[in-house]
Amino acid sequence: MVDIRSDTVTKPTTEMREAMAAAAVGDDVYGEDPTVRELEELTAELMGKEDAVFVPTGSMSNQVAIRTHTEPGDLILTDHSAHLIRSEGGAAAALSGVTMKPLPGVDGVFTPADINNAIEPLHQFNPVTLSPRMRLLCVENTHNAGGGTVWPLEQIHAVATAAHAHGLVTHLDGARLWHATAASGVSERTYAEPFDTVNVCFSKGLGAPVGSALAGPTDLIARSRRFKQQFGGGFRQAGILAAGALHALEHHRDDLVKDIKHARQFAAELEDLDGLEVDLNRVQSNIVRFSVQIMSAGDFVHRCHEQGVHMLPSGPHGIRAVLHRDVDTEDLNTALGVVTSVLHSSSTDLSPTSE
Repeated sequence: MVDIRSDTVTKPTTEMREAMAAAAVGDDVYGEDPTVRELEELTAELMGKEDAVFVPTGSMSNQVAIRTHTEPGDLILTDHSAHLIRSEGGAAAALSGVTMKPLPGVDGVFTPADINNAIEPLHQFNPVTLSPRMRLLCVENTHNAGGGTVWPLEQIHAVATAAHAHGLVTHLDGARLWHATAASGVSERTYAEPFDTVNVCFSKGLGAPVGSALAGPTDLIARSRRFKQQFGGGFRQAGILAAGALHALEHHRDDLVKDIKHARQFAAELEDLDGLEVDLNRVQSNIVRFSVQIMSAGDFVHRCHEQGVHMLPSGPHGIRAVLHRDVDTEDLNTALGVVTSVLHSSSTDLSPTSE
């Protein structure tokens, strides 16, 4: 099976498993796991922040950040198709008691004007207690639902500046920030600089089996450790997991350019196939989103799965494929062959029969 549902399906390498088996460990709840602390310190350094906290998942990292920055009843601004809205189970409402005001981004990228338009100006005739307190702006880079969109650096600074001008704090959901850097050449530190906190994931693309981290100022990370514990993220001998993430940071980051190259190659080949639509300008990192016209997305991915290629439906006709370190050139060619076969057989099925 060529599994391109997500870059979370990768398996640890032999070298990573050996590093995990040999990891020095301690009780992380007591702050005594040396490998966890090493990972947190390296992550903070890479992000240009004072400290970081290791957590099991990217969703927990985002949710801990939201709870750290907000109080129940607060309002969050983020893109209408953000992972926070689409793929975290309504956790912001359930865990932090906050609501979200979606911004009308294009492929996940919005503007300072969108922020300004979302904030109603104060007036003496309107009681300040009526509206929820707007507290936090969240940006996602790369943007999953946008097709792996890489935010332009100047746009990052522009929206962060607009948010700060309105008194908002800022959080970067950088689950795939490593891919943004691999695609653009802009360092993770530079992308993270205008944000109060940043989430990065070690199991998306980098190939670690578990883990994300939240980086930020010392006082905010100290506060976030309380919510990590509240949300069930307290580890014991977590150095075994942290060692996998450390190995990924130290050995796998340079490989991400290969995944981006494969994604662009895959998209370019799909563009030539009748029955599919793909916008090559939207393929900016390792995610390829395309649409199938001659059948439903569900039917298409089911038929591809039967022939050995695993992808995800996204809406009535949309498909998501994510290229990763476990997919080589042979796998890519196999996937293209299966897609072509499914389209051809479907076209044959739909052709009028001759008398």
